[in-house]
Amino acid sequence: MIEKKKKYKLSDFRYQLPKKFIAQKPKQKRDGSKMMVLNREEQTIKHKKFSDITDYFQKNDLLILNNTKVFPAKLYATKDRTDAKVEIFLLRELGDRLWEVLVKPARKVRIGNKLILSDGLFCDVIDNTVSGGRVVRFEFEKGNFDDILDKLGHPPLPPYIERPATASDKERYQTVYAEKRGAVAAPIAGLHFTPQILKKLEKKGVNIYYITLHIGLGTFKPVQVEDLNRHHMDSEYFEVSPSTAVAINEAKRKRRRIFAVGTSTVRALETVNVSGFQISPKKGWTNKFIHPPHEFKIVDGLITNFHQPESTLLMLTSSFGGYKFIKDAYKVAKQKNYRFLSYGDSMLIT
Repeated sequence: MIEKKKKYKLSDFRYQLPKKFIAQKPKQKRDGSKMMVLNREEQTIKHKKFSDITDYFQKNDLLILNNTKVFPAKLYATKDRTDAKVEIFLLRELGDRLWEVLVKPARKVRIGNKLILSDGLFCDVIDNTVSGGRVVRFEFEKGNFDDILDKLGHPPLPPYIERPATASDKERYQTVYAEKRGAVAAPIAGLHFTPQILKKLEKKGVNIYYITLHIGLGTFKPVQVEDLNRHHMDSEYFEVSPSTAVAINEAKRKRRRIFAVGTSTVRALETVNVSGFQISPKKGWTNKFIHPPHEFKIVDGLITNFHQPESTLLMLTSSFGGYKFIKDAYKVAKQKNYRFLSYGDSMLIT
């Protein structure tokens, strides 16, 4: 579906989202969430459970998932000499033991400070970044840094989840098919899937393939310019493998349906869309920003969650589903008490 050639502004994606709609905890069962089903051709809305998702697939459909893995990016330290408490949020690895991070309170962390995390583990602040972060070098006597993070780190829950992370979040803020470590935010549309649902889809003849896009903290960054053409997305690392590219291109040739799970998956596929209805395998960095109007030529169906006002995720969803249709659907979602954001309910757009 192609949105009419209206020039949309930031304020077009503003809506009221009271805190009561923001899910603070996941459902007891991954597939127990509600699922709103939108049919773009018929302009209909149906209300289902996510466990019904398999009913909307048929043999030879293609399902593309983002297999990025969230790592425990949040650490707590104390400054040497003052013992002041500092929160460290790992953004990306720059080199051996060298990381770009965010720190709180930022005003109290300066170049030359030493931040102590535990016995034998500390980091030196060696530089500032243009975005207000810090560059730190970790020092430790023995072990593997990933193993250290798994032991000391905390799940990087989104800022709108107003509670401390718990042990259960390490499992639930992660898809069951997470494989490639590197994200600081989960591909939330995939959180609803269970091994049983994936097996049921495979038995139905659905072909399942994966891309990787390591979601960064920029997914929560608000758009601050009214003119959307002036907004710049943070770059995120992605990979589309040769096997996934071949499967997608074959599906397009044979006119089979392709479903993407999550806006991150769509962004990766649109990044490597080189000739309209074909994609090529690629790995690298993408800052692809999708907002209405945008013509999608690869994806036929989208599984996503309900997103924040004025967010790039809402803009992509509105571009795929149609601006007015999505706007109306969000109104219905609040009327029907759907749960919003990362631990919230799901939406299937066909």
